[in-house]
Amino acid sequence: MASYPKDRFDDLPEDLVRIGAHRAPRKRGGGWIAFAWAALATLVLTVGGLFVLSLVDPGVRFEVPGLPVASDPAAEPEGDTTPTAIPLTDPATIDPARNITITVLNGGPIAEEQEVAGQALAEAGWPIGSRTTASTNDIEKTVVYYSNAADEEIARGLVQTLGVGEVKLSDAFVGAPLTIVLGADYPPSP
Repeated sequence: MASYPKDRFDDLPEDLVRIGAHRAPRKRGGGWIAFAWAALATLVLTVGGLFVLSLVDPGVRFEVPGLPVASDPAAEPEGDTTPTAIPLTDPATIDPARNITITVLNGGPIAEEQEVAGQALAEAGWPIGSRTTASTNDIEKTVVYYSNAADEEIARGLVQTLGVGEVKLSDAFVGAPLTIVLGADYPPSP
């Protein structure tokens, strides 16, 4: 058999504990660190996936405690419908500094009602913002939601102009001072 001359790599220190070629013993707690990273990655992917899903499908609710989230106005019992303000029926008297915009959502079964109602309100002088469909089309009653108590008079004026509906104080529509959700009772029967 051939023999090779010894070199510096053949002499290993006695205190070096190695198993096989270039393997050091495992560090204590190495398994827990790997588990913690895997748990963190799972949590981030789950939360991120639920958030993206809530953006894609409005039926999925993703709520983080402490953050404002738009909620389902049909499920909200909050708000008082007893009149506490005189309806403002002339939109020309609204102070422009209030930056009032009105969102019209169609929650009723008739398609494009938001355009009809929005056009009628715009022609009457009301500051109409966006017009779109609601997340559902089975809402029975028309409701005008207002997020600031000072806007109740405008909400009541909108109900009078529409000829149907009720008003509710609600913070369900983040960033929208006044939101009209048209129901199956719109248009009102003559």
